[in-house]
Amino acid sequence: MYKLLLLFMMSMASAQSYRFVYEYKMKPDAAKKDSVITDYMNLDTDGKKSYFYNSVKYQRDSTYAVTGDFKDLFQAKSYDQNLSYIIEKDYAKKKISFYDNFKTVNILIPETESPQWKIEKEFAKINDMNCQKATADYKGRTWEAWFSKEYPLNDGPYKFSGLPGLIITLKDTGTDHVFNLIQIKKINALPVILPKSPKQITFAEYKKAMANYSFTNEDIEGMDVSKQDSRVSIRLKDGYVARFGADEMKKVQKLDEEITRRLKRTDNFIERK
Repeated sequence: MYKLLLLFMMSMASAQSYRFVYEYKMKPDAAKKDSVITDYMNLDTDGKKSYFYNSVKYQRDSTYAVTGDFKDLFQAKSYDQNLSYIIEKDYAKKKISFYDNFKTVNILIPETESPQWKIEKEFAKINDMNCQKATADYKGRTWEAWFSKEYPLNDGPYKFSGLPGLIITLKDTGTDHVFNLIQIKKINALPVILPKSPKQITFAEYKKAMANYSFTNEDIEGMDVSKQDSRVSIRLKDGYVARFGADEMKKVQKLDEEITRRLKRTDNFIERK
């Protein structure tokens, strides 16, 4: 284990970049606690800054950036539309920035609040790593984290950081949001993924915009109809691809209202306040 720790520290000192992949289970509907979505998020770091973002969205967008073919968007795996955001952490500046897209607008929300951790005298072995427990009240939820000093990186999923080691698992007391580290690998460099010319708003304004979302034909950037599986895929201007059963949608009288309902964002945000 000492050799692993030494290798990691030497790699970070030589500007080696790492990718930590988290399995993320979330309950998007506050009224339906049995509804759970599983997705995968990357935490990429070069020791100076990090990016936290959706793994599938990045793979899809990277392919499309090379080919420019809409088919690569329509045929790619799906990701949850609530997870289109990117979180940038600048370690030296102690700065956290939240980026997302809403319709045609790129959004930036600076973060000014950090979790105030209480490190507990509880220890466990998780995925063959020695971990220690920490708790914090943050953004309206009580959180439990298990971190490991075997990876001396003060970072973790979403906006969480500030512990003397990497966060391996993280969950709120209601288990509405649960993160588990499942993979670690080296990468050549941090990806270039931040949106251009973002508009700065508050998180309250962001949540209000998402809650008041309504679909119109002007939101569509492209469309694909698959006769083979009777499916209609709609590429929205914010980058998300929505898929609907063609036969099913033919029976809908008010199509815009039905699409708006299906594209409704979560009312169980990871940040309650």
